[in-house]
Amino acid sequence: MAADCRARKVQPTWAYGDHMKSDFKKLVPTYSAKHGEFAVVNVPTLQFLMIDGHGDPNSAQAYKDALATLYPVAYKLKFFSKDQLGQDYAVMPLEALWWAADMESFTSARDKSQWDWTLMTMVPDWIGPGHFDAAREVVAKKGEAPALDALRLEPLEEGLSVQTLHIGSYDDEAPVLEEMHNGFIPAQSMVMTGKHHEIYLSDPRRTAPEKLKTILRQPVGPAGSQER
Repeated sequence: MAADCRARKVQPTWAYGDHMKSDFKKLVPTYSAKHGEFAVVNVPTLQFLMIDGHGDPNSAQAYKDALATLYPVAYKLKFFSKDQLGQDYAVMPLEALWWAADMESFTSARDKSQWDWTLMTMVPDWIGPGHFDAAREVVAKKGEAPALDALRLEPLEEGLSVQTLHIGSYDDEAPVLEEMHNGFIPAQSMVMTGKHHEIYLSDPRRTAPEKLKTILRQPVGPAGSQER
């Protein structure tokens, strides 16, 4: 990431689809970012299916179980919404919150074994707890979701954030994060106030590592805000 990345403002406004299949990647502006540019954005409160875990995403069984649980429920909710509520939407991409006791484990002292994470995928706000419980019950009967008891439906409030589009291997993110955390954010008189957030726009099973597209996001606040 070049040190002279520009900042831009993005307004948090959008409109849901009407009588059509809603694609929230297009309807919510903060699901778009530019490569080589840090953007200061205001992220709206959104609702997610979430599962927490710890450890290296390449080897931790908990990570594999979380992945195997999220999408059976996500697709069950999508088809329920389409068939029973008359509101169709595209299932959203995988996202994750990442944090560690030492945030340098993401950058200069990269150590995946120290990472904590929340895997998640966004669902529309017309999906309620009753729909979630019904979908979970159906998936449980099929025995397809090993981490079903850990799955929850929860809103995420991030608000003011800095984000950019990374193109390339996940392991090549460290220099971008180093510049974001220790260069751009302090230069804007801001501090990090929330968990590092990644949005995986590419399917790693079908995309070459050097072509993977990932939105990297960090919630921020004015200098003097409580870091967490």
